[in-house]
Amino acid sequence: MRRLDEAPGSQTVRQNSDLDEENQSETSHNTSPLIVPMKPCQQTRANVKVWLLKLRSGMEAVGGMEWYGYAALGMLTAILSFLIDLNVTKLQRAHQWLYMKLEGNSLLQFFCWTLYPTCLCALAASFSHNICPFSTGSGIPEVRTMLAGIEMPLYLSLTNMFTKFLGVICTLAAGSTVFLGKVGPFVHLSTMIGAYLRNLCCLVNDGDDKDRVGGEMQVVAAAVGVASCFGAPISGVLFSVEVMCSHFALRHYCPCFFSAACGALMFRLFSVLSGNGETLQALFTTNFPTTLPFRPLEILLFALLGLLSGAVSCVFLFCHRWILCFTKTNSVFIKMMTAEKGLYSGMVAFILACLTFPESAGQYMASKLTMKQLLTSLLDSSQWTAPSHNASVQPLIEWSSSGSPVLSLVVFLLMKMWMFILVCTLPLPAGYFMQMFVYGAALGRLLGEGVAYVSSAGGTSGRQWLSVNPGGYALAGAAAFSGSMTHSVSPALLAIELTGQFSHVVPILLATLLANAVARSGHRPSFYDALSISKRLPHLPSLLKACPSLGSKSVGQLLGVKSVQLQEAAGPEEVRHAVNTCISTQIPVVDSHDLEILLGFVHRSDLLMFLRCSKTEALEEYMHEVFPIYPNSVLLSPHTTILEVHSILSVTGIQTLFVTDRGRLLGLITWSEMKRIIEDLAKEI
Repeated sequence: MRRLDEAPGSQTVRQNSDLDEENQSETSHNTSPLIVPMKPCQQTRANVKVWLLKLRSGMEAVGGMEWYGYAALGMLTAILSFLIDLNVTKLQRAHQWLYMKLEGNSLLQFFCWTLYPTCLCALAASFSHNICPFSTGSGIPEVRTMLAGIEMPLYLSLTNMFTKFLGVICTLAAGSTVFLGKVGPFVHLSTMIGAYLRNLCCLVNDGDDKDRVGGEMQVVAAAVGVASCFGAPISGVLFSVEVMCSHFALRHYCPCFFSAACGALMFRLFSVLSGNGETLQALFTTNFPTTLPFRPLEILLFALLGLLSGAVSCVFLFCHRWILCFTKTNSVFIKMMTAEKGLYSGMVAFILACLTFPESAGQYMASKLTMKQLLTSLLDSSQWTAPSHNASVQPLIEWSSSGSPVLSLVVFLLMKMWMFILVCTLPLPAGYFMQMFVYGAALGRLLGEGVAYVSSAGGTSGRQWLSVNPGGYALAGAAAFSGSMTHSVSPALLAIELTGQFSHVVPILLATLLANAVARSGHRPSFYDALSISKRLPHLPSLLKACPSLGSKSVGQLLGVKSVQLQEAAGPEEVRHAVNTCISTQIPVVDSHDLEILLGFVHRSDLLMFLRCSKTEALEEYMHEVFPIYPNSVLLSPHTTILEVHSILSVTGIQTLFVTDRGRLLGLITWSEMKRIIEDLAKEI
């Protein structure tokens, strides 16, 4: 077989090119130095280049360049998280200061309380709609889709990053009125940073490492997003494994933990430098008793809390799926969301602000507390119903303003459920995980206060229960409810990392597992699965939760138009037609167009080289005589299911799979074709 560089006339071409090089060198020697453009500071530039090369070689001697990219990713995301928290804190303090200055005038306080979050939510929605519509929502469903292999470049643009960053600040500054968080948008922001660092690492790395480093950087970025939000590296990586990735390779563990540790450490250091702490400590400090954290029989109560959390999450997820379906089918709502997103967001924020006004119904929901203050107060280890309870601390005063903390907890749970469902329809950058965590903590706190009240009223037989810790139930409820909503176990570890309470590992894990068992029964989709289905994203694992029968459909039923193919003895004209009509990097080769027996494939780059040489040298040879035909390592049958094809593409990293029936070519499957198939399946749900 003759190679392209051995084609007829190649010897003459090489001789002519050598003569051209000699003529160019002679011309360059004879050129006057006066007309050569002189670059300023040539010696300095040369020295800087030498030192940069030495620095790169020294860094590569310590570790691969991609590891510096992982460290930079963790540090940059931590800086971004700190900047968001800093700006949100200043805006919330300004709102609180203005509200307190207006004390004595209820009307002005009402306008201050309602118009501030209304304007911020309307600004966030309008800004996102006009600058970059892809910045709305959580961002986690889109990140999951990209990690599954589907390319969505519009969600990784610099404009999207800028819009998401400002939108999240406005949303969080609205406070607990709209009850929204930052975990989802920050994971999306981290993925955008990872995309740009991936391009930088691909420029620095040479050879076959480019594809590997590029794929790892996106997976690492998803894990760093959660780690930099809370300073919790271990649970951040596990959350990425459970929620983000449909297939997580073992080689990603070390880069994920390394980058997450860098991000968590940087986030904790910024907290210390800003004066929020004296040392590196848990984000939510607690004072649980260590001598006897819980009684052995309380394990049954923690199990009951897990079952209760799972049942409440099922009700919540059902209502959430209903409201998402309503927003996609109601014509009035569709028109409003098309043209008046800012108006809709402002209206919803104003209604919620009216209901949470502290002088009205807000006094029964501790509405003055921020999200962090809510969680800190719910994790308090003292019993609120005890006669000796000291309610002098400001967060606890807010829960007791209605006269009964238990009544405030009941009203909080009932009101926040439908409020949370309503704010999920807002078209602005917002996260939803922290609300689940706080809601679960309130649910666990209610059960813990009930147990403490019953034990204290039990007389002498209940004295051994006088040391009941309601904060432990709140912590277990937070992990169980958020875990059942997201169908993951990592919130159990997140609860431990956020508080540093390892004494409650067993009850927290038990409650989370039981809540997951209840929530997963009946193939119910999780919170993020419902968002993916509502947005019709091409994420196959989410679609299978809603309709498990989709995975059993054969690929032969869903193949599109038959792909372009080349016969073994193809000439320049046939090759040119294939290159112009097909954009695939791998083009199948058959023995003839009649039998269509698949022999292998050729690369598009080889075909382009073949066409260039045919123009300059008038080749009379056929395609298979010039360059080799590569064999296929994996072939699909028309009876192969969609789930199996998706798994092969995700695990092996193969870009093109050919479908054959007894050797006869039927079509090919690429990621773009897989995206089309999944989008068609999404329309059937």
